[in-house]
Amino acid sequence: MLTILGFAMIATFLVLIMTKKMSPIAALVLIPALFCVAVGKGAHLGDYVIDGVSSLAPTAAMLMFAIVYFGVMIDVGLFDPVVRAILRFCKADPMRVVVGTAVLAAIVSLDGDGSTTFMITVSAMYPLYKRLGMSLVVMTGVAAMANGVMNTVPWGGPTARAATALKLDAADIFVPMIPALLVGLLGVLGLAYVLGLRERRRLGALRIEDEESAGAKEAVLVGAGAAVGPARPRKRPVGGGADGGDGGDDDEDLLKGLDPDRPTLRPRLYWFNALLTGVLLTAMILELLPIPVLFLLGAALALSVNYPRLPDQKARIAAHADNVLNVSGMVFAAAVFTGVLQGTGMVDHMAGWLVDTVPEGLGPHMALVTGVLSLPLTYFMSNDGFYFGVLPVLAEAGAAHGVTPLEMARASLVGQPLHMSSPLVPAVYVLVGMARVEFGDHTRFVVKWAALTCLLILAAGILFGTI
Repeated sequence: MLTILGFAMIATFLVLIMTKKMSPIAALVLIPALFCVAVGKGAHLGDYVIDGVSSLAPTAAMLMFAIVYFGVMIDVGLFDPVVRAILRFCKADPMRVVVGTAVLAAIVSLDGDGSTTFMITVSAMYPLYKRLGMSLVVMTGVAAMANGVMNTVPWGGPTARAATALKLDAADIFVPMIPALLVGLLGVLGLAYVLGLRERRRLGALRIEDEESAGAKEAVLVGAGAAVGPARPRKRPVGGGADGGDGGDDDEDLLKGLDPDRPTLRPRLYWFNALLTGVLLTAMILELLPIPVLFLLGAALALSVNYPRLPDQKARIAAHADNVLNVSGMVFAAAVFTGVLQGTGMVDHMAGWLVDTVPEGLGPHMALVTGVLSLPLTYFMSNDGFYFGVLPVLAEAGAAHGVTPLEMARASLVGQPLHMSSPLVPAVYVLVGMARVEFGDHTRFVVKWAALTCLLILAAGILFGTI
């Protein structure tokens, strides 16, 4: 019964947000509350919610201060050279813009943190998508898939969890998977190329000028809202705003966020900010301190050095308060969903049912089964739940048929490109929130392509003999 109710709860949530009948925050809170009552455990709802909030509180704190930190870094101009380099490559060509999005997201993902990746990628690419009238769900989808592939780096989380759960060395899991993961990344780049061509056809011909003119156009694109000059009427982007509109003044404000003459720039402190960011990311990778503590210290230091005057600090915090509130609110709402799933035992029954449905004849192919199951399980569960709760059970079943734990661990990484768009991943709300895209629109667009990327990685792993 709990298995059926668990799947029904997830299906109800997805249908409501994809059809836009409820907002994600409302659905994340109300749907699990109703199902908690339906399973007869309404009296324990408070305990489940507090447990969920307690487990996600560090994540919410990390996101709050990470948004402030990287928001300040954007304000002071740290990423302006990255934007200019991407714009020089893109040259107002939608195909290059989408490929550039995938490349930028993949490179930034090397820091192992999805929220950081999405903040930098959206900040750099959003003005260009808006000016060219491109689909914003293409940007969020490509960024999420590129980050999902790169999320398998040993310091990114899933590989470390798999190594811990099965008592293996993370390098032994990750290094042999590199060829398959590269195939997956090439698949994302190929998809970005195809989607970019589709955007180019949809928007019509754009005026691509010579190098000197492109430099002038670059300055306009990073500037305060002048038209780019495409040789066709501008169309409303698909999935453009939260209400389906053009974004209005909010979009203009974000477009002005990269104005080369904005008063928040601190060019004399560029190398200090670059060094501070490098030290912060290094400390994160080396795990010198908990990530929330690192971003708390980083945000405080960045504000104090770049804006010594108290009114300026308050202005910078206020400028990013909207993103902070939206993202942290979504994380705490997701805590209700995960708390009820785990507290009622629904997630355990769902995982057990999926494992039990594997036919006995597939025993020798448990690595393949694990790779396939990693798609739905990491989408509907947290990484902790999958790697510490389900993977050991699957590994035991595989060991009985001669499948090594290393093969099982590698196969378990396959579902990460889809996992990064799960409603239970806090970073995805940073992505859709900053891009002003409805979560339901993002989900409808990305699920099929992310699943295809996962299967491509699985096929490559089997072909290379690592799975």
